[in-house]
Amino acid sequence: MMQFAKMFRVVLPGVLAAACSVSVMAAETAAAALKTVKARSTASAERAQADAVVEAVRQTQISAQVAGAITEILVRPGDSVKAGQVLVRLDARAAQQQANASQAQVEAANASLAVAEKDWQRSQQLAAQHFISAAQLDKARAQYLAAAAETRAQIAAAGAVRTQSGFYTLTAPYSGVVSEVPAMPGDMAMPGKPLLTMYEPGALRVTAMIPEQQAARLRKDGAVQVSWQQSGVQPAAISLTQFTVLPAADPASHSIQLRAALPNTVQGLRPGMFARLSLALDNGNAQGAQGTPARILVPRSAVIRRAELSAVYVVQGPKILLRQVRTGPQQGEEIEILSGVNAGDVLAAEPQVAARLASGGQP
Repeated sequence: MMQFAKMFRVVLPGVLAAACSVSVMAAETAAAALKTVKARSTASAERAQADAVVEAVRQTQISAQVAGAITEILVRPGDSVKAGQVLVRLDARAAQQQANASQAQVEAANASLAVAEKDWQRSQQLAAQHFISAAQLDKARAQYLAAAAETRAQIAAAGAVRTQSGFYTLTAPYSGVVSEVPAMPGDMAMPGKPLLTMYEPGALRVTAMIPEQQAARLRKDGAVQVSWQQSGVQPAAISLTQFTVLPAADPASHSIQLRAALPNTVQGLRPGMFARLSLALDNGNAQGAQGTPARILVPRSAVIRRAELSAVYVVQGPKILLRQVRTGPQQGEEIEILSGVNAGDVLAAEPQVAARLASGGQP
């Protein structure tokens, strides 16, 4: 019995050591089978931040060209409209009466012209037979020409009245979305007073006012990074390579407007929304300018999101650890990590596989 106990004390440590060795080897084998990437550091040029607002490239305030009471408003904010669609109607009864009166004057002028034309033709025949004098012939001709001129004037006046009658119906100048309707039926429309606002949703841009010093140092080949907050999800971001700096500065604020067109593939943006711009500055144009700290970039596919949290799987030897991170703007297929990861950290390229391995599963 004593001999068996001694043998057990000798064999047991070896068995435990072997089991631990197998466990470590399995973990190392699993970690080795996982595809990994390294968080890379990239030195960036100095960047400036600016508050921006989303604008419609084409936005129109619809107002009446004539005064009149509003009888109908056929659209509401948020409605999509087609070009030529009726938006607002004004009381056009007085204008219609004027149009009817003008048409009656045209008919009267035509009747007078017909009489003058017959008198002119009859006078020509009588003059050929020497039954009337040359003075009487000239008088008949003058009456005919005056009647013809009066008819043309009445036709032109009637056309002007018809054109003005069309001003009592307001239509959409292009296809777009109605954003604001400050008027109500019964209000008095006046020339220049906005009745509604509409915009074209397919062409949006961001605009920002930047100081003169920063405008002079903007890198023409640098990308403008635009970020905005979407409701209930992570902040969205996009990188734009084309932007316009207006040539004139605001004399009051000594700032210059920057505009950058947004692609029509961007979803969730509307005029008036707040956005944030990150602008690349040229250090060579400023004395003693200091570059910003290096940025940490990782592939977007390596970041997992759960509700409002972002995380990555960090591989440390045989260990696979889930680590929360704070993300920044996207840059192509990569995303900036603001905190939680250092340059050179080894990350799991396939978070789903890493999750199974971390829980003891198979790749």
